[in-house]
Amino acid sequence: MEPEAKPFAQFSYRRSPDQTAHEVAGHPVVIVGAGPVGLTLAIDLAQRGLKPVLLDDSDRIGEGSRAICFAKRTLEIFDRLGVAAPMLAKGVRWQVGKVFQGDHQLYRFDLLPEAGHKMPAFINLQQFHVEKFLVDRTLELGVDLRWKNRVSAVSQAQDSVTLTIETPDGPYALKADHLIACDGARSPVRTMMDLEFAGEQFEDQFLIADVRMTADFPVERWFWFDPPFHGGQSCLLHKQPDDIWRIDLQLSPQADADHERKPDVVRPRIARMLGHSDFELAWVSIYRFQCRRLERFVHGRVIFAGDAAHQVSPFGARGANSGIQDADNLGWKLAAVAAGAAKRDLLASYDSERSEAADENILNSTRATDFIAPRNVVEARFRNAALALARAAPFGRSFVNSGRLSLPTSYRCSPLSTPDHEPWPSGPPPGAPFIDAPMGERFLSENLAGGFLLLTASKAALPDLPGGLKLARMSDADTVMGQRYGLRGEEAYLLRPDGHVAARFRKLDPNRLSVALTRAGGMVDAA
Repeated sequence: MEPEAKPFAQFSYRRSPDQTAHEVAGHPVVIVGAGPVGLTLAIDLAQRGLKPVLLDDSDRIGEGSRAICFAKRTLEIFDRLGVAAPMLAKGVRWQVGKVFQGDHQLYRFDLLPEAGHKMPAFINLQQFHVEKFLVDRTLELGVDLRWKNRVSAVSQAQDSVTLTIETPDGPYALKADHLIACDGARSPVRTMMDLEFAGEQFEDQFLIADVRMTADFPVERWFWFDPPFHGGQSCLLHKQPDDIWRIDLQLSPQADADHERKPDVVRPRIARMLGHSDFELAWVSIYRFQCRRLERFVHGRVIFAGDAAHQVSPFGARGANSGIQDADNLGWKLAAVAAGAAKRDLLASYDSERSEAADENILNSTRATDFIAPRNVVEARFRNAALALARAAPFGRSFVNSGRLSLPTSYRCSPLSTPDHEPWPSGPPPGAPFIDAPMGERFLSENLAGGFLLLTASKAALPDLPGGLKLARMSDADTVMGQRYGLRGEEAYLLRPDGHVAARFRKLDPNRLSVALTRAGGMVDAA
């Protein structure tokens, strides 16, 4: 038998006053699923003064790798939410990867070759650690987190959603202005609403093994095509905290999963890879690639996020990172709508923007999957030719795909963006994510406190700014900032609460700023 996934942390079920209320209790937001996405959204909303109810059908955080690679943009989000520090202290930082064919190194890459960023390119940290840090933060903020509360029915009216919830003390009902389903790839809420989760499942299987050992491998991402220890297949190696190494080994589509996950089958495979057997199996699992999504993420008062809305293969670290960015996109919009500061139409932009991100992630994930595990002779010939070319000439490396690693999506078609009126020499365009840079003794990312931010290099007196708009003025010493944003004189950027560019101005004009802010914030119809 494979090693059992033991609970990393376990929590107590507590009876809620809502269970004995004379009338069905109502809440502005109910979130289903206390995984990384649901917890991130709950913290974001709580920091904005909107305390959600967070339901989970379990009472524990389980061990095992699952998601392990958390990207720079995700860490910037976690920093704003007050949880990045313990994650950085515990996690393993890395930015270099190497790709091998057989025992030959094809090339290396550096994901963050330039300095001037607060967060590293990636940290490796097991999902159960991330979840525990997030749970601790929800409790600090007073979030109503209810364990052993399983949603068994969902019904929707024009202005609310009613849930039936099963608990150890029996069922009760709850109403919500908005229900956010963060309940995973097998989403019960999605099933209850009879929504199709369309896409494809790939035939090849991969074995995940968490291996505990002492090793002097560098802290890098290593990927092999046709390694000498696992001929004809592929392999991935990552270091995690606590002397745990994550190993992914490709298996054939015909492999018997129950057989392949047995320790006496797994151990010889790992021993061949390492050249020794001085290791311990901490966790073993088998998975297949899947690339699927809902057609729409917003269904009336029910909104889907994370794996409940879209699913990708793990190569490229696009699953958890994309889901956390879903929460980052949705949180400020939901809080604005709930406070009456924005029209409900603003939530439609969550659907359009995160659908664009899901399509980008699925495209990259599918391309990586087709390259790593070719499905036909044509794909196999292309893969072999690309590997041969990369071995012979540096330009061929761009054709090799071991998983394009997670980056935030630029919302090229966002209804919230104001198009440029004049050409810009450099810098992120409207819809693009912000680029961090030093700003005095701090970083730009530290100025993104969850609200709109006006970033400018102008030394002139500025017009009265709309209420709630924060100002960050660049100094002459902030040369890196100036280079990354093309800021020299009277230019300015308007950044959204989630850090994406809403508009940019060659010369700040109060009227244009007001129109751009109105458009981005969904307050009234934009001019």
